[in-house]
Amino acid sequence: MYNIIPLLLILVSLSVITVIVVKKFSVLAALDVANIPAEKEAKFKERIISNRLKRNVVKWWAKAGRRLKPAGAALGNFFRSSLSKLYQLKNDYQAGPDAKIDAAKTIDRLFAQAEEFKARDDLDAAEKKYIEIIGLDSKNLRAFKELGKIYFARKEFEEAKQTFEHLLKLKEDDEEAYENLAQIATERGDLDGARDEYLKSINLNKQNAQTHFNLAQVYQAMGKWPEAVKSLKKALKIEPANPKYLDTILEISIIIKDKALALDAYGKLVKANPENHKLEDFKKQIDEM
Repeated sequence: MYNIIPLLLILVSLSVITVIVVKKFSVLAALDVANIPAEKEAKFKERIISNRLKRNVVKWWAKAGRRLKPAGAALGNFFRSSLSKLYQLKNDYQAGPDAKIDAAKTIDRLFAQAEEFKARDDLDAAEKKYIEIIGLDSKNLRAFKELGKIYFARKEFEEAKQTFEHLLKLKEDDEEAYENLAQIATERGDLDGARDEYLKSINLNKQNAQTHFNLAQVYQAMGKWPEAVKSLKKALKIEPANPKYLDTILEISIIIKDKALALDAYGKLVKANPENHKLEDFKKQIDEM
């Protein structure tokens, strides 16, 4: 008989918790976190709901725990394993078809407002709009991308870095996010980090000439001339007549005294950009090699 008592206590406690959760369920569904002021964590909705649900259950559990301590551990394990399911049920209950349509319209309106603020160079106001969008859709890639660009423009590099890193958790193959992380690393003087991020971007898209050029500039800043030339050649294979790429590879060929490479680049640059005011100086330096 004594072995049955703990089991009965567990069953009674489980019933009480179930009643509490059901009573609070409608309250949770009515919780409107979309209007909460600026919140920069992508999953703050879930955290707010979690805290509210836990407070209601913990308040009762504190009273019952002293009497039901032996059964507490078992019930705690059960509750933790079931909590994620309760959240999902709550979200399904709250977000019906009409709510999703309304949210989509609101998001479109917020994006339009953010663009207007950016056009007026009001980045603070635009930032708030993107955060509102994330409050409605915590996986909105465009909102995270634009938010990261705002932080970069304001030279808030750590915030920008965290934003783009979170974006990559949502979409691992976003080459633009790697490009932005590389630019952030460059601004912070982290050339190794910039190189690594550009290489990740190239692995996703080897046909982006600008990325190869950006990587070449990083190698140039690092004094790694062979790597810089290799990256520039890849960029020129994609865009053979790009004056910027030809100008840069010509400068490097003169630095490393590779006359054959310099003459080849010079000839292509004359055709691509005959108005380049540096051509005469380039020719003089090549002749002196």
